[in-house]
Amino acid sequence: MRTQVHQFTSPVITLGPENTIHDALFLMQKNDVKRIIVVKNNFPVGIVTERDLGRFLEIDKTVRALDKIPLEEIMSRSPVTITVGQHDHIEQCAIRMVTFQISSIIVVDDEGKLVGITTKSDLVKNFSNLYTGIYKVKDYMSKKVITCRKSDSLPFALNMLNRNKISRLVVTDNAGKPIGVISYDTFLRNSEYFKLGKQDTREYLLPNTSAKELKVGNLIADELLTIESEDDLSKAAKLMTKYKVSGIPTVDNDGNLEGMISSIDIVLAYSEVETHFRLIKKDPHFS
Repeated sequence: MRTQVHQFTSPVITLGPENTIHDALFLMQKNDVKRIIVVKNNFPVGIVTERDLGRFLEIDKTVRALDKIPLEEIMSRSPVTITVGQHDHIEQCAIRMVTFQISSIIVVDDEGKLVGITTKSDLVKNFSNLYTGIYKVKDYMSKKVITCRKSDSLPFALNMLNRNKISRLVVTDNAGKPIGVISYDTFLRNSEYFKLGKQDTREYLLPNTSAKELKVGNLIADELLTIESEDDLSKAAKLMTKYKVSGIPTVDNDGNLEGMISSIDIVLAYSEVETHFRLIKKDPHFS
């Protein structure tokens, strides 16, 4: 008997197009979320993610205060939606996330009004409960990993995130072994944007005025969560859910970096697993 599937349990935090980046950052930190749905008369018109904010604040050179930049200027328009009540809701969300390379699907009613949101975290949690013993981490992990050194500067790491269009970097020591992870969330949690929010500056994502002297190693956690490539994929999903992370470096028995398993990799597995089961049902020799 399978565990009950929860279609959308992530909190829904909304703002209007006229609200500002400062408003979005405040609500993200207060509610521990990575995205804000932009609504107009309860109709979703856009979405702003942690990555959108990080990319904009590093690239924009207009030197405006955060409370002067409206969300309509940076939001992703025409967000991908799904109508509430579909029997294959989770599978359809997984397929759309993979197809459009996005981290959430907005749930609407028959009139198109906002009902909820299904995120990668919802799918990862469900996968951990439903699909133990199906795949291994190595079946879906990414072998190409973008890294930085603990001795690299913070502006360098932020530029690497934006230039490669990724959410996190694996931090290595001088021998190339993984010792940490730095992400957009790291910058947002350590930034001083509340102090600078009403000032005209472009240093919001850097911790303080001497940030150029700080190194990546100053911000990473003391302990690194890792997983081995031979481990069950559901174990990775359970760890992501437990520790509220969206990516885990994969290592060999000696602690050498082999790759990265991320929440979008598990979403990809989710989008394929039911097809896998249907093929096995038709042909028991299929694997």
